[in-house]
Amino acid sequence: MNDRQLEVEHAFMGEDGHAAPALLSLIGAAGAIGLGIGVATDSDVLAIIGGVGVAAGLLVGNVLSHMTIDYDVYRRLEDLEKK
Repeated sequence: MNDRQLEVEHAFMGEDGHAAPALLSLIGAAGAIGLGIGVATDSDVLAIIGGVGVAAGLLVGNVLSHMTIDYDVYRRLEDLEKK
């Protein structure tokens, strides 16, 4: 295999870029748990922190996933269209 074929195989088989979105999903899950506990115990501070954690996990996680994974897919598609 030449270098380009190895690069393409690694791009399709590699797991690069999946760790950060997964970490943010865990932050969102922890925020959801904190939000539930905060509401159940009538703790405003914990509910607010939990809500911020959920929002950060969902919003930032989706943006980061798009930037780390989808941009690479779009770049490869554009490279294929140029050929």
